[in-house]
Amino acid sequence: MADGTRKWRCKNCGWIYDEAKGIPDQGVPPGTRLEDLPEEWYCPDCGSEKDDFELLG
Repeated sequence: MADGTRKWRCKNCGWIYDEAKGIPDQGVPPGTRLEDLPEEWYCPDCGSEKDDFELLG
């Protein structure tokens, strides 16, 4: 992406984490990279760990 942010998909439920948007209602500001999320962060839809996310091309 032009701004350097990426999109990640949960391999278990398909939920998309868009770094450009963040998750403001969970206190994750726009521009937050997946690797910068806390280790205890889980997919908001299914509870999967960060390791269960794959980078979208």
